[in-house]
Amino acid sequence: MKTNLAIKSIYTHEGAKSKHISAEQQLRRSVASCFLWEREFYEEGQDIAQRICDLIKIIPADIVSKIAIETRTKNNLRHVPLLICAAMAKHHKGKIVGETIEQVISRADELAEYVSIVCKINGNNAAKKVLSAQSKKGLAKAFQKFNEYALAKYNRDGAIKLRDVLFMCHAKPKNDEQKSLWERLINNTLKTPDTWEVALSTGKDKKETFERLIREETLGYLALLRNLRGMLEASVDLDLIKQAILARKGADKVLPFRFVAAARYAPMLEPVLDQALIAGLDDQDNLQGSTIVLVDVSGSMDAPLSGKSDLQRIDAACTLASIIKSNNLRVFSFSDNLVECPPRKGMAGVQTIKQSQRHSSTELGQAIQVINTIKHDRLIVITDEQSQSRVPDPIAKHAYMINVASNRNGVGYGKWTHIDGFSESVLRFISESEKLD
Repeated sequence: MKTNLAIKSIYTHEGAKSKHISAEQQLRRSVASCFLWEREFYEEGQDIAQRICDLIKIIPADIVSKIAIETRTKNNLRHVPLLICAAMAKHHKGKIVGETIEQVISRADELAEYVSIVCKINGNNAAKKVLSAQSKKGLAKAFQKFNEYALAKYNRDGAIKLRDVLFMCHAKPKNDEQKSLWERLINNTLKTPDTWEVALSTGKDKKETFERLIREETLGYLALLRNLRGMLEASVDLDLIKQAILARKGADKVLPFRFVAAARYAPMLEPVLDQALIAGLDDQDNLQGSTIVLVDVSGSMDAPLSGKSDLQRIDAACTLASIIKSNNLRVFSFSDNLVECPPRKGMAGVQTIKQSQRHSSTELGQAIQVINTIKHDRLIVITDEQSQSRVPDPIAKHAYMINVASNRNGVGYGKWTHIDGFSESVLRFISESEKLD
């Protein structure tokens, strides 16, 4: 049998020749921008999830663990890290599995969600039969992190309840106080949590409820952004809302495009949302030298982020581009053509890039050819990497390809520094990596 065979060429969905990459790189590009089981423009969500599970079989456990934790803590995604942990528990052994599960689970509802995902990928609804020993150990340790408020907030009437998970993992309480707490969970006698969902479901006044929770600083930042339209309809004090938005308490765990979504549902608050979005620049280092940002506005970028979202990948890409901080910045969009855009920050930058040209083909290769004729120190491309034409090597000293989708193949390897994801952490990575040069 011959072993010295030619390596088969691979291509993007649009036809450009792609790069062969390692299993670890394949996993990273599949998870960092993935909303679990949601269809993307080129691939079905189930296919992406299956690819993730298949890759985890062949990647060392320590690498899988690192990716799972990064996806939760740096990419700020919730469900795909749980899938990584579930597949890890299925295909790997050792205490690293349980330790990873413990670190990834950071909200009480993720305890039951993890068990549900384990059942789904094992094709078995009998959770007790599919929870590995390390799954049980990881869940047991994770259970110890949550107080009464957290458990009560997410003690929902789902197919798998928190008390079910407690029984499955045989968690041991740290002390008598926690033992008493878990007994209340089992007996369904937890103290009702003071959340906006509970208050409104019991008929309490919406205006009074939101104003109180904002003043007490117990309303999460994402919940704040998602409820702005309801607050305005209930005549919640406008100054109070604006103060909470600008305070940005918990904004570090909110993906940048959430500000764009909030502005669409509450247009009158766009100026203050814009201010809060741009305020995130204060946490970034200023990139030295000249920077060119190239944003993909092709048709595939118009795909929704999820089935329930009216936001698109282009929104995530343009928002990321609008918060890049550099001394000397030029911004371009590419689709059929290469178009230069004013380097505006925040909402203005998002709209400028989105409306710069018709969203059609993905001529990334042609765009890079032109960019390579312009003097610059740094090139940042934000794209789903599905080029139609061959992508040449960059000439910039620092060249980054930021992938905001989960497609199997991409073009941003070789002389490119490849980054996956659309959280602010990708920009922090650029700054930190250049400090090491």
